[in-house]
Amino acid sequence: MKFTDGFWQLRPGVSPLYAQEAYDIDPGSHPTDGEAVVVSATTAIIGQRGDTLNRPVLTVTLSSPLEGVVRVRIERHVGGRRHDGFALPGAVSGGAGAASVTRDDGMLQSGPLRARIRRGAPWSLDFDVDGRRITGSGFRAPAWFGIADDAQVDPGMPGETVSGMNLPRAASYVREQLDLGVGELVYGLGERFGPLVKNGQTVDIWNADGGTSSEQAYKNIPFYLTSSGYGVLVNDPGHVSFEVGSEAVERVQFAVSGEALEYFVFAGPTPKDVLARYTELTGRAAIVPAWSYGLWLSTSFTTDYDEATVTSFIDEMARRELPVSVFHFDCFWMREFNWCDFEWDPRVFPDPDGMLERLHAKDLRVSVWINPYIAQRSPLFAEAAEAGYLVRRPDGTVWQWDKWQAGMGLVDFTNPDATGWYQGKLRALVDQGVDCFKTDFGERIPVDVAWADGSDPERMHNLYTQLYNRAVHDVLVAARGAGEAVLFARSATAGGQQMPVHWGGDNTSTFPSMAETLRGGLSLAFSGFAHWSHDIGGFEGTPDPLVYKRWTAFGLLSTHSRLHGSSSYRVPWNFDDEAVAVTRRFTQVKLQLMPYLYQAGRDAAATGIPVFRPVQLEFPHDRATAYLDRQFMLGSELMVAPVMSADGEVEFYLPTGIWTSLLTGETVEGGSWRRETHDVFSLPLYARPGAVIPWGARADRPDYDYLDGLTLRVFAGGSGTRDVTVTTPEGRTETFTVDLADVTG
Repeated sequence: MKFTDGFWQLRPGVSPLYAQEAYDIDPGSHPTDGEAVVVSATTAIIGQRGDTLNRPVLTVTLSSPLEGVVRVRIERHVGGRRHDGFALPGAVSGGAGAASVTRDDGMLQSGPLRARIRRGAPWSLDFDVDGRRITGSGFRAPAWFGIADDAQVDPGMPGETVSGMNLPRAASYVREQLDLGVGELVYGLGERFGPLVKNGQTVDIWNADGGTSSEQAYKNIPFYLTSSGYGVLVNDPGHVSFEVGSEAVERVQFAVSGEALEYFVFAGPTPKDVLARYTELTGRAAIVPAWSYGLWLSTSFTTDYDEATVTSFIDEMARRELPVSVFHFDCFWMREFNWCDFEWDPRVFPDPDGMLERLHAKDLRVSVWINPYIAQRSPLFAEAAEAGYLVRRPDGTVWQWDKWQAGMGLVDFTNPDATGWYQGKLRALVDQGVDCFKTDFGERIPVDVAWADGSDPERMHNLYTQLYNRAVHDVLVAARGAGEAVLFARSATAGGQQMPVHWGGDNTSTFPSMAETLRGGLSLAFSGFAHWSHDIGGFEGTPDPLVYKRWTAFGLLSTHSRLHGSSSYRVPWNFDDEAVAVTRRFTQVKLQLMPYLYQAGRDAAATGIPVFRPVQLEFPHDRATAYLDRQFMLGSELMVAPVMSADGEVEFYLPTGIWTSLLTGETVEGGSWRRETHDVFSLPLYARPGAVIPWGARADRPDYDYLDGLTLRVFAGGSGTRDVTVTTPEGRTETFTVDLADVTG
């Protein structure tokens, strides 16, 4: 959201109050963070007593919920309606900061991170890590803006066709700006499909069902990190408008509606350190079951299918030696116009109990599609409406619309009784034999409603997905146990990484869409999400056989792998025999990588470092990696560059050292760009210098005893010793010490 007209002027209808000087700096306390520094920031420089009259003041409070993290809260009128921001499970009781106030300044020290406000004018708030300044809030950065009804300001809200309504412009906003250094690059802000580096972009944090080919996103996370070794989370679940070196090209700007803005600064110095602190505060990813890493096969969306169709797919996959771990039933497992009634459509699935038993007998897990809506033809609609379980308009009537399903209502997860009711329907399915759920939608959440707990409708728009996914995940944890629960979720907000897995949403069946899908996954990983998947071959349309084959290699080298489409089946023999062979090839590679992948998932749950990760996260000091968005790291040891061209040519970068192809054993010298041509059975898949890859003995399933027949594949280019840990799905752990000194190939 832009408030200014160039450097000198404001847009018409905008009235600013800037923090001009730190007039008073006092020691204080925060309700949860303990020691604090409280600043009265006057909106004009005070030269005489009369200047204090009729003069608004911005109150700025510094505190620390966790070591290496500083909370900054900027408020104009403190008596307005408050919200609690995001849940912060990692916040330390009593806080982690030490406050001090002198005649010159106020300081808050939290681990290596220090925040310092200088007295007087101009306004100056600096952040440093171990004495090195990383960013700061300077002249006219913190501000409150009054917005006239006719102001020429675009609030950045999605339109009628996406979110269901235009969000009214607020009467006031609070804004902050943090400095960008020379050459400093910004990453993150959720699963965004445009350029990976966010500099120069306007980014609105507002969940929308916009596909992968627009500036909208299903997973909006108001968190970014930079190449200068720090991160920032705006602690507001509502609409946060970012101007990343755009309105003010020297700064990152963020603004929220109302009278208060709160943000956290996270210390590095490395991007991994930033993500570790961010995920410690907002929650780490759960461990997901080993079986979930295997291949998921879907009915696809609008295709015709029944049990015979499903069985034919599964049997043919087995006959062709294509291991499948999970079979997914998409929307039409329920009857049309009834979504969701949680009942199998008896016309095509007359014996669901028997069918689930038969699928389990084939050693398969079962996933079913759900969403948080109840269509009015569903028998559950009247039940939920009468009990008060559906979201209501301010006049007390049930909110409904006809998009997706006719007369659809929305479950109100702010009502504990509604959540329990919804969970009861899921428990019945789990008892029947369903193993996991695809939690679709969660983005089209209205704002012209009244929530049961009185939540601010603007803030609940993005936060709703957290309540929805949490309700479903809790059912699976209770039924299956920790480490055995897994979702296949589309929408998310900050903290959503606690309930994996998430997939990339509705892409198209083309090479450009393959590239944009990857950019979304990289951006999401920069936002603290450990696991990620996508629809192999693209969702909309039917991929060309070559696109399908190239995407299959990419998909099976992501943490989670699903064959799924919109109007066409995605079984590989529908493309050609070579597609079958490609699927077999990369499924087997992934299954033999399971000792490595499963351990990486467990490590992510402990450290917050994602399994699927950007190259920049692993090589932050190599400036040649800064803009890489067509390759990624799978765990810490493997570099993957998907082939996104019909001729098989791919260009990618390898950092310095000896890199080894995992598929061929060829070694190459890094420190430069490479251009290679690969057939459909290959792609650049390189082990980094000195890598040690635990290699499993089985290629027919993901959940086996990894220690039985384990091979440690040790690669050239390292030195010293390495400790490598392998944990089996049953929880047995063994650590191996490997001497790298004598490895030459």
